[in-house]
Amino acid sequence: MSEPTLKRRIGPGLLTAYGVGVMVGAGIYVLVGAVAAQAGVHAPLAFLLAGLVAAPTALSYAEFSTRLPRAAGEALYVAEGLNIRALSLLVGLAIVVAGTISAAAVLRGGAGYLQLVIEVPPVWAIVGIGAALIAVAVVGVLESLALAAVFTLIEVAGLGLVVWAGMQAPPSPDLTTTWPDLSLMPGIAAGAALAFFAFIGFEDIVNMAEEVRDPARTLPRAILYSLAITALLYGGVTYVAVRSVPLEALSTSERPLALVWQAGQGGEARFLSAIAVVAALNGVLAQVVMAARVLFGLGDRHAAMALFHRAHPRTGTPVLATLLVGACVIAAALMLPVAVLAGVTSSVLLAVFGLVNLALILLKRRDPAAPFRVPMAVPVLGLLLSVAAFAATLLP
Repeated sequence: MSEPTLKRRIGPGLLTAYGVGVMVGAGIYVLVGAVAAQAGVHAPLAFLLAGLVAAPTALSYAEFSTRLPRAAGEALYVAEGLNIRALSLLVGLAIVVAGTISAAAVLRGGAGYLQLVIEVPPVWAIVGIGAALIAVAVVGVLESLALAAVFTLIEVAGLGLVVWAGMQAPPSPDLTTTWPDLSLMPGIAAGAALAFFAFIGFEDIVNMAEEVRDPARTLPRAILYSLAITALLYGGVTYVAVRSVPLEALSTSERPLALVWQAGQGGEARFLSAIAVVAALNGVLAQVVMAARVLFGLGDRHAAMALFHRAHPRTGTPVLATLLVGACVIAAALMLPVAVLAGVTSSVLLAVFGLVNLALILLKRRDPAAPFRVPMAVPVLGLLLSVAAFAATLLP
């Protein structure tokens, strides 16, 4: 297991499905209620603002992915742009922590939906699902992403059904009496900071660079396609949620989309809960795969992390890194609630996004040429928005 070689087995379709899957699986099935608690009926606006904050940074990642197509991308970007080696290690570890916490949040939410499908103790649901996904991640990256693509199709179909059901329900009194009320901007901003968690995923794509065929062409397209597809899904789902379910019920539920189905169609929405479990599986698997690749990449550049720069000669996967990340995901899911996990993840990633945008600004000044280029205004805007959103996460 000492040969540090990953295998290039991923094409553009699987990579885009991976991006969509990790973003959709990263919170829409469990996060709508938490955002509604902050932003009220303006939750769709909060998601829109979160997407706008993410867009310039996604474009910055797209350019960086063609300049430096390597695993542990953010750490390398910061190292090249800022020339601070210690900071690059800190950024890489922050991405690992964010991915681990994100996966834990989704795993915990998925276990909550599982309670509507079968009777199983939450602890055993978290441990069992987590262990099974770790095993898949160890087997191979093509197998992992192929399974993730299947999960993505199922969960997107489920969201389509939610939108259809929500439009059949009578409008909630909250929607008709309080929309629009922009005096609630502080709550909308807080909701946007939390909703940003649901757009986590585009940055994971760059960390698959060493396993992608033709990375300079495939990576930027997968980043932009996945962000656009996800934004459209979120807009529709969040609107029908606040349209059809009273805020009091929506904001306190860990299964908000099941409430949307019940408002429009009645019944227990067991099938939707099963789809939400699939979405959770997808989100957890994608984050475990990503975080393990970051550890692998860090091991190539920092002696203290060299232990993780190892890939199995047959599967081509970083086994030790995958096992460590998976164990930490299960532990965090057992200990912390979804909203806390999502908030911590958003704060960490927003800080990293600010550094990545700053690194691109400095690198573009020194070397403007790149296979895929964005205007200088893009990373400047990305830096400003990331800093502002990070500050919002620190507000009480």
